Amino acid sequence: MTDHILVPVDDSNRSTQAIEFACREYPNATITALHVLDPGDFYAATGLEGGAMVNYDEIHQQHERQAETVLENARELAAEHGRELETEQMIGSVSRSIVDYADEHDVDHVAIGSHGRTGASRILLGSVAETVARRSPVPVTIVR
Repeated sequence: MTDHILVPVDDSNRSTQAIEFACREYPNATITALHVLDPGDFYAATGLEGGAMVNYDEIHQQHERQAETVLENARELAAEHGRELETEQMIGSVSRSIVDYADEHDVDHVAIGSHGRTGASRILLGSVAETVARRSPVPVTIVR
């Protein structure tokens, strides 16, 4: 029996579809929406802006505000399906954080959106969904 579903979320249509899938297919399970902040994104955003170095803490806070918006949108979407969901936020490697969360929080299943990239774009960009599917300690459904 599936009691706890983990749905990694970002601001993509694919993660929206993964939440809808979890709400529809697991009506009695606890659903946790997880948003992972990649610290590489903080460093990529730093640099020169108007001739001055951008403040790392300011960039971090901006990313955290964006994460809260993503999680609030996930809560609203679940509410449209008559569901409540728990939300979590982590900082780290996206795929590793998802797998670690599933392993450490009694998750029974992961439902993750995928952009369905193939060929060279998948090799160059990598696939979070594919990495999670290969390394997850629990079953994974990839929603496309």
